[in-house]
Amino acid sequence: MELKIQPIGNSYSEQAIDLILNIQQKEFNIPITIQDQPDLAEIEHFYQERGGNFWGAFIEGELVGSIALVKFDERAGAIRKMFVKKEFRGKEQNIAQALLEVLISFCRENQIDDLYLGTITVLKAAQRFYERNHFVRIEKEKLPSRFPLMSADDIFYHLSIH
Repeated sequence: MELKIQPIGNSYSEQAIDLILNIQQKEFNIPITIQDQPDLAEIEHFYQERGGNFWGAFIEGELVGSIALVKFDERAGAIRKMFVKKEFRGKEQNIAQALLEVLISFCRENQIDDLYLGTITVLKAAQRFYERNHFVRIEKEKLPSRFPLMSADDIFYHLSIH
C-alpha cells in the first residue's frame, strides 16, 4: 500500500468532511458539527489563499488522513485538521508523522518559524504524538494574540522551527 501526500483543495471538501466528522463525532464524541467548521467547505480560501496549505494522505486513492496549516502571522502558523482514519493509525504506516513532516517542510520553505496548535484533553494519543515531535505545551495565555482559537481546544503547543 503506497502512501501519497498531496495538497488538496475544495474539490476534496466532501471527502475531508467525511473523514474528519467521523473521527470527531463518532470516535471521540466531540460535540462539533460541520457548521462549526466552515473552513472544510472552503479549503482554498481558509488555508491556501492566506499562505497556508491543506494536505491529504491517500492510500490507493482513498483519503485516510489530513493536516492543515493556517498562516496567521508573518512568520507563524497554526496546525489544524490533523486526522488519520483509525484503521490507518500507528507506527507501521506512520501517516501522522509523514503528514507532520510535509507541513514542517512547507514551513521551512516559507519562512514560518513558529508553529502552534490547540487540541483537546481527551485526545491523549495526539498529545503524546506532538510531544514526541518536540512540541512544548504552553498556557493559553502564552499564545500569540492572532492565534485562531477553536472553542473546543483546551491544551496548546508550540514548536520553534529553525
